[in-house]
Amino acid sequence: MREAGNRDVAVVTPWYPIPQTPFAGAFVQAMVEATAPGCGEVTVYQTDAWSAKMKPEAAAAAAEAHRALMPRALHRATTVAGTGLLRVPVLIPAGCSYAELARHHAAWLREALGGEPFPEPVVHAHVGLRGGWPALENARPDARVFVTEHASYLDKVLEQPDSRDMYEQVLDRCTRFFAVTEALREQLLAVFPAYSGKIDVISNPISFGTARPRPVTELRRWLYVGSLIERKGVGWLLEAFAKCHAEDPALTLTMVGAGALGDQLAQRAAELEVQDAVSFVPPVPPDEAHRLMREHDLLVHAARWETFGVSVIEAVAAGMPVLVTRCGGPERTLAGVESAAGEMIEVREDAESIVGGYRRLRDRFPHDLDLAEAGRVLESRFGYRAVADEHHRHWFPEPGPNGGGES
Repeated sequence: MREAGNRDVAVVTPWYPIPQTPFAGAFVQAMVEATAPGCGEVTVYQTDAWSAKMKPEAAAAAAEAHRALMPRALHRATTVAGTGLLRVPVLIPAGCSYAELARHHAAWLREALGGEPFPEPVVHAHVGLRGGWPALENARPDARVFVTEHASYLDKVLEQPDSRDMYEQVLDRCTRFFAVTEALREQLLAVFPAYSGKIDVISNPISFGTARPRPVTELRRWLYVGSLIERKGVGWLLEAFAKCHAEDPALTLTMVGAGALGDQLAQRAAELEVQDAVSFVPPVPPDEAHRLMREHDLLVHAARWETFGVSVIEAVAAGMPVLVTRCGGPERTLAGVESAAGEMIEVREDAESIVGGYRRLRDRFPHDLDLAEAGRVLESRFGYRAVADEHHRHWFPEPGPNGGGES
């Protein structure tokens, strides 16, 4: 085991961008990029799930082969901000609960580490079970382990009795626990009220570093960035766009992402006779998504539920107004600058609410918006420096009056 410095950090995550899925874990990559400056050596340990449905005999043989091949699969690479990256393949049998998944992630990570704990004295894990449990199971006895919860599917995790029990163990064992929004913190406290003093809110970091070359002058080029799934409200978004396009044929819509509704949305666009005005773009890396934001006029985000809504803040950072539902996260993240940044609408199962929101925003734009002020306020909340300072305050506490650290 290598000797670690007192500001070295291990990051444990089940997701991190790869060429095949450049968007997966982009929020983790952003957190690493934001927090690495000011740390010593930082290493990202990504436990990459390889799932297969096998009979017990085949599963045992696969596990034996996986264990034998593991050393050949482990190669330390370099990622953002000069940090290290070690991808650990995790063999997962199909049909596991979230708690069972977490145990598999922990076990194969231990295999990759040769049975030794992380050398780093600070460990930052992403998501409670598949990040938090492996981090705790593989940390040094004296390590400070912090866990950040992002998951919009947290309710499904906590519905499973074994997963809920494991989650409570994570809360009990970790040094400090962070939720990325107050809405997510409240969801946790509804189940685990005894941990109200241990769960803080620290948001996802957003880059405000690249300015838009020219300001938005009209709201004609619509953009959506995210999964093409029902929870994101993409069906209603397309219906609303078709209604607005009938009034203004110059409108266009670009939908960036993938998901179960992709083919259905393309077919519906043809039925609505807007196929020439709607573009479907596969998932792209964060830098490309930011470029698209700087080239469009309006981000439309009609999600039914969102813990944070990263793309909404990224849009404002790119100098673009937003039309977004009050779906949990956005009304908290945009608090105080909702009107300056765009228009918020209620979650409704229809297209008319989106159409109405667009018409109101169009009538208010640009005289009643202040995107520059919204950007300044949001950067003070969610910018890289602001988020990094919050984490570093916990990770590297100043010595107390008696010499001990304070967090």
